[in-house]
Amino acid sequence: MAERVALVTGGTRGIGAAISKGLKEAGYKVAANYGGNDEAAQAFKAETGIPVFKFDVGDAAACEQGIRAAEAELGPIDVLVNNAGITRDGMFHKMTFEQWQAVIRTNLDSMFTCTKPVIDGMRARGFGRIILISSINGQKGQMGQTNYSAAKAGVVGFAKALAQENANKGVTVNVIAPGYIATEMVKAVPEEVLKSKILPHIPVGRLGEAEEIARAVEFLAGEQAGFITGSTLTINGGQYFH
Repeated sequence: MAERVALVTGGTRGIGAAISKGLKEAGYKVAANYGGNDEAAQAFKAETGIPVFKFDVGDAAACEQGIRAAEAELGPIDVLVNNAGITRDGMFHKMTFEQWQAVIRTNLDSMFTCTKPVIDGMRARGFGRIILISSINGQKGQMGQTNYSAAKAGVVGFAKALAQENANKGVTVNVIAPGYIATEMVKAVPEEVLKSKILPHIPVGRLGEAEEIARAVEFLAGEQAGFITGSTLTINGGQYFH
């Protein structure tokens, strides 16, 4: 069997970087997308040898072009990990439409813009793995994140419908909903807040590691996960059961 090709959006930092590295170690040819941080992307490329592709996941034309460039270099994409996401937090009564729109565009529109260019090829070849990264806050909601929670809940609905459409073509669609993972974004939370407000609500008593999400992606991406589709795998240390 030829080496499978995987594309990870937001794949050069945080959870995405761990997923990109994990898939490479598991024997995949990996392309990592990123949106803006050239310095971090080049450092990631130098460290891992994984090629990086810069495009805005909220822009349909840019995704089409960027994904075609990745396929030209590595071959047709067999595994798509839609991981890219942003936050623009604020209480709803103070939230601007721009804050709402930016998050919906990057976190939810990207489900369409990044999946559309690869779905026909997956269907035609009779194999595909589409793995979407949602969030605990898409499941339980989070104060100050109506935009983020709405987008991340939308990801689950998208997966359930797309899974049904493609099940008979060998293409699975699944969701991973991480809880609080020790990434730059979470580590930026003040330590007192972490200790008093977040950790007490996590029964296992610690933050998750990005590699723990990556291992789940590797499992769902594999040949042997073909009977799992339309599922949401919750990885949050017992903080919330959905």
